[in-house]
Amino acid sequence: MSDEHDLVRQTVRQLAATRVEPQAMAHDESATFNVELLRELGKLGLIGVTVPEADGGAGLDATAACIVHEELAYADPGFTLGYLAHALLFVNNFYYAGNAAQRARYLPMVLTGERVAAMAMSEPAVGTDVMGMQTVARRDSGGDYVLDGRKTFITNGPEASVVLVYAKLDERITTFIVERGFAGFSSAPKIPKLGMRASTMCELVFEAVRVPAENLVGSEGGGITNMMRNLEIERLGLSAISLGIARRCLDVMVRYATERHTFGKPLAEHGQIQRYIGDSYAKVEAMRALVYSVAASVGPTQRNRLGTDAAKLFSSTAAKEVADAAVQVLGGYGYCAEYRVEQFLRDAKLMEIGGGTLEAHQKNITRDLTRGS
Repeated sequence: MSDEHDLVRQTVRQLAATRVEPQAMAHDESATFNVELLRELGKLGLIGVTVPEADGGAGLDATAACIVHEELAYADPGFTLGYLAHALLFVNNFYYAGNAAQRARYLPMVLTGERVAAMAMSEPAVGTDVMGMQTVARRDSGGDYVLDGRKTFITNGPEASVVLVYAKLDERITTFIVERGFAGFSSAPKIPKLGMRASTMCELVFEAVRVPAENLVGSEGGGITNMMRNLEIERLGLSAISLGIARRCLDVMVRYATERHTFGKPLAEHGQIQRYIGDSYAKVEAMRALVYSVAASVGPTQRNRLGTDAAKLFSSTAAKEVADAAVQVLGGYGYCAEYRVEQFLRDAKLMEIGGGTLEAHQKNITRDLTRGS
């Protein structure tokens, strides 16, 4: 870690403690995304962590992005997921796929959080099988594009006023920017969820949505390149959220096991509890080492699919296991809302599904390891 990385961690950790933590339970209970808090992050330059300074960002790297996600998730994983959808799935993706004119038009409003953004890829009939998407685009006689289809499970969908949309144009995946005001574009009601309730999601509907030619991102058929390039940092961001979840749950169970007494001694002196704590600490340290090691190898021109798949695969399951251990150590208190570990357990489950399922990561890793052997 550089001095700059340490400063980012100190800044975000303080923000998480003073601004993110106090609002977390209320937004989990109300299932609402705190847009005003997102805008506070924008004022601190945290939305454009990976965007060069010349274009209004912080000009930092994947390691810094992981630090931000880890520290925010320690306080509120749900809010952090909404932040990730805005800052990585849209902003980072859009910046490196778009052109100068598009950046000049959209970056100022999304870097500040003035307009909430989202990325639309998953569909009602298609999740991990991206190549099977059914949303289509066609050119009209005037040179613009027309989109038809549906996207689902879109994080920030209810609040987003600008969306990066993947569609098939002549059977080739292509990326477009769609604004909330475009005729034919609408969103369905929020989808209730098990966890990550402080972020919202819904279905987006495209019914003959006319998209100006200048809103084509990259080239026709270039969507798969945009998508795959951004998957690296998306997986790392999700891995860092898992790390934040696990670190928080470990801290809670250690503190509780120290303060709580049973059968005449601290809970931490019972062998069964020591196993939960010891195993959880080892998992947190292993997650930290893997996530930040891989983050150091990823950048706009550097890809590490094998590493990011491994980081996401391991950290997502480890986070769920540590959260489950925390609930068990706290017993009845863990099952109730007071210590919030039940929320972190609910939130952790999403990590095994979103941004690539466990099965998808296992498949990718096996393919990469056996290719050419």
